[in-house]
Amino acid sequence: MKLFIALISLSLFTSNCLGKGLEIGDHRDRFLIGAKIGSNYSNVYDEQGQDFVADPKFGLAFGAFAAIPIGKLFGIQPEFLLSRKGFKANGSILGSSYQLTRTTTYIDVPIMFQLKPVSFLTLLAGPQYSYLVKQNDVFTNSLTSYAQEQEFKHDNVRKNIMSLICGADIGINQVVVGVRLAWDVQNNVGDGTSTTPRYKNIWYQATFGYRFL
Repeated sequence: MKLFIALISLSLFTSNCLGKGLEIGDHRDRFLIGAKIGSNYSNVYDEQGQDFVADPKFGLAFGAFAAIPIGKLFGIQPEFLLSRKGFKANGSILGSSYQLTRTTTYIDVPIMFQLKPVSFLTLLAGPQYSYLVKQNDVFTNSLTSYAQEQEFKHDNVRKNIMSLICGADIGINQVVVGVRLAWDVQNNVGDGTSTTPRYKNIWYQATFGYRFL
């Protein structure tokens, strides 16, 4: 729902620009590269853990993208992003409760198919490969034990994760504003023996980009 609201807002903004006479070039049949920066609003789903309840958190996302045309209406858009995700959670493990803020840093490589119905709008969908670069856990409950922290620290975390992603870009000349919705199709633990919560990432992403024409 948030993705659709963002997309509608972007479309109204573009229509307003067109109404004011702003010239928007048609670059749908050109190979383009660019850079982007923005934010993720991430959480988890498919949760499995004792009394595990998670809340979302914000994280930075930035990187580069390319647009490879296949004619004027279709194309492929690969991206290479450094992307921070995570959550804030309450739960219970080893017989006592904990409060945890987890920040995960991934290299995200989506390969999305483009549908370009008009010059300023690109619809996107496809698979994404993510590699876990770093994970940082902060415990804020004074009752959290050393044993619990070690259980999280030495957990068998999956570093290679496949996801699905969809969204849209609105481009006005060299400026591109993008929105995305993405979710993991694999959970975070490697061989299933973990006692810490099992989950899959889900996140909304909004970015501001610049493409080199």
